[in-house]
Amino acid sequence: MVIYDSAKKKKVEFKPIKDGEVRMYVCGPTVYDDAHLGHAKSSVSFDLLRRVFISLGYKVKFVKNFTDIDDKILKKMDESGKSLEEITSFYIQRYLDDMDKLNVLRADFEPKATQNLDEIISYIELLIKNNSAYILNDGVYFDTSKDKDYLSLSHKNDSEDNIARVSSNENKKNEKDFVLWKFDEKWYESPFGKGRPGWHTECVAMIKKHLAYDNETLIDIHAGGMDLLFPHHENEAAQCRCAEHKNLAKYWMHNGFVQINNEKMSKSLGNSFFIKDALNIVCGEVLRFYLISTHYRANFNYNLQDLLASKKRLDKIYRLKKRVLDVKPSMVDEKFKIELLKALSDDLNSSLGLATLDMMVSSANEYLDKNPKDKNYKAIVLANLNFASEILGILQVDTTEYFQFGVDDKTRENILNLITQRNEAKKEKNYQKADEIRDNLMDLGISIMDTPNGTIWEKL
Repeated sequence: MVIYDSAKKKKVEFKPIKDGEVRMYVCGPTVYDDAHLGHAKSSVSFDLLRRVFISLGYKVKFVKNFTDIDDKILKKMDESGKSLEEITSFYIQRYLDDMDKLNVLRADFEPKATQNLDEIISYIELLIKNNSAYILNDGVYFDTSKDKDYLSLSHKNDSEDNIARVSSNENKKNEKDFVLWKFDEKWYESPFGKGRPGWHTECVAMIKKHLAYDNETLIDIHAGGMDLLFPHHENEAAQCRCAEHKNLAKYWMHNGFVQINNEKMSKSLGNSFFIKDALNIVCGEVLRFYLISTHYRANFNYNLQDLLASKKRLDKIYRLKKRVLDVKPSMVDEKFKIELLKALSDDLNSSLGLATLDMMVSSANEYLDKNPKDKNYKAIVLANLNFASEILGILQVDTTEYFQFGVDDKTRENILNLITQRNEAKKEKNYQKADEIRDNLMDLGISIMDTPNGTIWEKL
């Protein structure tokens, strides 16, 4: 397996800390609003990585956190009059529901910052003890000058904008120093005063609790969006070096930015696009397929035209699946398996992986057009599709349900009534009426097919 390590800025051969095991941590959302396409891109990208490791025989331990105490959440509380728990539990569930629709596997652990306050406080105490943190009037700050390797992850230099993500105390020792604990009488007790944790300490404390090896490096892979490389990941890594004299992660991986119609997605620009908006247009698998069609490190440009083109591409794969569901799967074709795994083992080359799948689909359709009753061949094709399903996270929807996505209950009832009327017309040999009903269904965007098991319909 070859991956791109952001710290080394090049592809490297993946070598786990412990043979046969991978420990991964992916930064999850701050839960004050619905999940957007940036969350989807990151989640799907590293879910694909996890699936590839599993297919290669690794035992994967996977953790994704929830930041459930943050300035944005407090602002939401003020605006809505709701409690912290009401807001965060609501949006955590909304996030998980969206991830389920995208076939993202649930993490082994999903820690919340508020459930790990003891660990966060202990980590800050350790930094203070090691003379790497200091106290000001508004909170506890990390002293970046104590880390000789600061900026070694992001490769920034002192001439760049290497400051905290929000404005902070002008009495800081260094402009780059960041807050570990914000004093606030409304919140949690700590040895250094009531308050709440700063963003950058949450993840490193939770990694230590839920995932760390007893080793000079805590985990194999730390991953997230490119927007987290600096300052978030840089600051996590610095704290670990100063608190424990250890490396936080052996490898760092980051997915690219998301754009909407060639513009950077940003709430400040008013073009933040929610997952739920895309799922009003297509089912979750189509969105997932669309997201993995572009390499995870590339900037992803969302537009409706490309989304619908991805649906047509996935439709073709689903139609092949329909052709072979009358058999039980046999053994996966070894050549197909090797080619797909080879592509994805090259830093998740999903474009090549999907091209490999496309070629298998085209070849299978061509053969089945000439040999439609070859059940042995169908069994191999179905096994291939099942393998692709496991590793790519697609083809997991019932084929009928997939092709009927987006039809509401009232329209569905109308379609079924028209099909019943058409069947009755055919029994009465009133073929003109039957054809008129078929045309009416076509006008509604519905195609029908007569099969030995009855008439089935699809949304065009």
